[in-house]
Amino acid sequence: MSARDRRERGSVTAELAVGMPVVALLLVAVLTLAAASTAQLRAADAARAGARQAAVSGDLSAARSAVARVAGGDAEATVTQEGDWVRVVVTRPVVGGWLAHGPLRATGEAVAWVEP
Repeated sequence: MSARDRRERGSVTAELAVGMPVVALLLVAVLTLAAASTAQLRAADAARAGARQAAVSGDLSAARSAVARVAGGDAEATVTQEGDWVRVVVTRPVVGGWLAHGPLRATGEAVAWVEP
Protein backbone atom coordinates (compact mmCIF):
# COMPACT_ATOMS: atom_id res chain seq x y z
CA MET A 1 0.00 0.00 0.00
CA SER A 2 1.46 3.36 -1.02
CA ALA A 3 1.65 6.44 1.21
CA ARG A 4 -1.07 8.10 -0.84
CA ASP A 5 -3.47 5.17 -0.35
CA ARG A 6 -2.87 5.27 3.41
CA ARG A 7 -3.67 9.02 3.55
CA GLU A 8 -6.92 8.62 1.61
CA ARG A 9 -8.09 5.67 3.63
CA GLY A 10 -11.45 6.47 5.29
CA SER A 11 -12.18 9.52 3.18
CA VAL A 12 -15.26 7.90 1.65
CA THR A 13 -16.64 7.16 5.10
CA ALA A 14 -16.11 10.76 6.19
CA GLU A 15 -17.76 12.11 3.05
CA LEU A 16 -20.71 9.77 3.57
CA ALA A 17 -21.06 10.86 7.19
CA VAL A 18 -21.23 14.49 6.10
CA GLY A 19 -23.50 13.90 3.10
CA MET A 20 -26.15 11.59 4.58
CA PRO A 21 -27.75 14.17 6.91
CA VAL A 22 -28.03 16.57 3.98
CA VAL A 23 -29.72 13.91 1.87
CA ALA A 24 -32.07 12.99 4.73
CA LEU A 25 -33.00 16.65 5.30
CA LEU A 26 -33.67 17.13 1.60
CA LEU A 27 -35.89 14.03 1.56
CA VAL A 28 -37.89 15.29 4.55
CA ALA A 29 -38.34 18.68 2.85
CA VAL A 30 -39.56 17.11 -0.40
CA LEU A 31 -41.99 14.78 1.41
CA THR A 32 -43.34 17.65 3.52
CA LEU A 33 -43.88 19.73 0.40
CA ALA A 34 -45.75 16.86 -1.26
CA ALA A 35 -47.93 16.35 1.83
CA ALA A 36 -48.65 20.09 2.03
CA SER A 37 -49.73 20.30 -1.59
CA THR A 38 -51.99 17.25 -1.21
CA ALA A 39 -53.56 18.69 1.95
CA GLN A 40 -54.07 22.04 0.22
CA LEU A 41 -55.85 20.40 -2.71
CA ARG A 42 -58.08 18.36 -0.39
CA ALA A 43 -58.98 21.47 1.63
CA ALA A 44 -59.83 23.43 -1.52
CA ASP A 45 -61.89 20.55 -2.93
CA ALA A 46 -63.75 20.17 0.36
CA ALA A 47 -64.51 23.90 0.50
CA ARG A 48 -65.88 23.81 -3.05
CA ALA A 49 -68.01 20.75 -2.27
CA GLY A 50 -69.36 22.34 0.89
CA ALA A 51 -70.15 25.63 -0.83
CA ARG A 52 -71.88 23.81 -3.69
CA GLN A 53 -73.93 21.72 -1.24
CA ALA A 54 -74.96 24.79 0.75
CA ALA A 55 -75.80 26.75 -2.40
CA VAL A 56 -78.01 24.01 -3.80
CA SER A 57 -79.72 22.79 -0.63
CA GLY A 58 -79.57 25.89 1.57
CA ASP A 59 -78.68 23.62 4.49
CA LEU A 60 -75.45 24.63 6.24
CA SER A 61 -75.21 21.36 8.19
CA ALA A 62 -75.32 19.44 4.90
CA ALA A 63 -72.40 21.57 3.75
CA ARG A 64 -70.43 20.59 6.87
CA SER A 65 -71.08 16.89 6.24
CA ALA A 66 -69.97 17.29 2.60
CA VAL A 67 -66.76 18.91 3.84
CA ALA A 68 -66.17 16.04 6.27
CA ARG A 69 -66.66 13.47 3.48
CA VAL A 70 -64.16 15.16 1.17
CA ALA A 71 -61.54 16.50 3.60
CA GLY A 72 -61.72 13.83 6.28
CA GLY A 73 -62.72 13.82 9.92
CA ASP A 74 -59.77 15.89 11.09
CA ALA A 75 -60.81 18.92 9.01
CA GLU A 76 -62.41 21.99 10.53
CA ALA A 77 -65.08 23.80 8.54
CA THR A 78 -66.58 27.24 8.97
CA VAL A 79 -69.77 27.78 6.98
CA THR A 80 -71.33 31.24 6.96
CA GLN A 81 -74.14 32.72 4.92
CA GLU A 82 -73.89 36.40 4.03
CA GLY A 83 -77.02 37.44 2.21
CA ASP A 84 -77.25 35.51 -1.06
CA TRP A 85 -73.73 34.11 -0.68
CA VAL A 86 -72.35 31.21 1.34
CA ARG A 87 -68.68 31.07 2.35
CA VAL A 88 -66.94 27.85 3.37
CA VAL A 89 -63.47 27.84 4.90
CA VAL A 90 -61.81 24.47 5.48
CA THR A 91 -58.67 23.96 7.55
CA ARG A 92 -56.97 20.59 7.86
CA PRO A 93 -53.60 19.36 9.13
CA VAL A 94 -50.89 18.70 6.57
CA VAL A 95 -49.95 15.41 8.21
CA GLY A 96 -52.13 13.01 10.16
CA GLY A 97 -51.67 10.88 13.22
CA TRP A 98 -49.86 12.21 16.26
CA LEU A 99 -48.42 15.06 14.17
CA ALA A 100 -51.89 16.35 13.25
CA HIS A 101 -51.81 19.00 15.98
CA GLY A 102 -48.63 20.52 14.60
CA PRO A 103 -48.28 23.98 13.12
CA LEU A 104 -48.56 22.90 9.46
CA ARG A 105 -52.15 23.37 8.32
CA ALA A 106 -53.70 23.75 4.88
CA THR A 107 -56.64 26.06 4.22
CA GLY A 108 -59.14 26.17 1.40
CA GLU A 109 -61.92 28.66 0.84
CA ALA A 110 -64.89 28.79 -1.52
CA VAL A 111 -67.81 31.15 -2.05
CA ALA A 112 -71.03 30.28 -3.84
CA TRP A 113 -74.26 32.07 -4.64
CA VAL A 114 -77.27 30.48 -2.95
CA GLU A 115 -79.73 29.35 -5.57
CA PRO A 116 -83.36 30.39 -5.09
